[in-house]
Amino acid sequence: MAIFVNENTKVVVQGLTGKQGQFYGLRNRAYGTKVVAGTNPKKAGTDVEGIPIFATVAEAVRETGANAAFVIVPAMAAAASILEAAEGGIPFIVCVTEHIPTHDQARVYNRLKHDYPHVRLLGPNCAGILAPGKCNIGFTPTEVAMPGSVGIVSRSGTLAYQALYELTQSGIGQSTCVGIGGDPVPGTSFIDALEAFQADPETEAIVMIGEIGGSAEEEAAEYIKDHVTKPVIAYIAGMEAPPGKRMGHAGAIISRGKGTAKGKTEALKAAGALVAMNPTEIGGLVKQALGR
Repeated sequence: MAIFVNENTKVVVQGLTGKQGQFYGLRNRAYGTKVVAGTNPKKAGTDVEGIPIFATVAEAVRETGANAAFVIVPAMAAAASILEAAEGGIPFIVCVTEHIPTHDQARVYNRLKHDYPHVRLLGPNCAGILAPGKCNIGFTPTEVAMPGSVGIVSRSGTLAYQALYELTQSGIGQSTCVGIGGDPVPGTSFIDALEAFQADPETEAIVMIGEIGGSAEEEAAEYIKDHVTKPVIAYIAGMEAPPGKRMGHAGAIISRGKGTAKGKTEALKAAGALVAMNPTEIGGLVKQALGR
């Protein structure tokens, strides 16, 4: 069973009439995702290859029953688009947009927590979510995935894709691949995903991919130690990263000796996780954990 989405998820794409929105929205639909609507107040009443365009998310929800939003709009419009989706009745929002100002992220995060506690935001600046064989919202390449019982949660989109590939090459399918993004204020945390995978009866093991910067991985390690009974296989990117230099994501920076790959790796090992030193080791460690 997948977490957060399934084969019945109905998606409204905010940004479907744009070049990138159309490319990924139609690609997701071609995979079998139920992409039922797009939004653009200036193009309401038109369609994109049969997908109707509405003026607002609320209208799309009323007319199509959409229950997930795919936000793929420019950074300056992303915060307003996320809030529009929440106000329009969407319980699950995926935002792939990068370069959103941190103060906008913090404002949206707190607004959702205060006014829309039932709404889950995935992202921003994330690869999205893939439930192999069921639903894909975002960028994740479906060609390297196969249905199965291993959950993946990752700050890095590219490393999530490699984890999918390593598992598939090893003959191990995946239940859901969740990209939480690497920005400083993520809507969904490692702990959120770990909790969902722990509760999912069809997920047998969990792959967690972190990186330098912040304390999310150490917090996840504490949660794993106290609450997760399923095998966890982890990988932390940035072992050779120099202090004080941002590496890729806005949140990937070592500051005053904190947030190092070594510290995160040690915390995860202490929590009982199997930790890969190279992403190519993930498939083998999952096999070891599952006794295959």
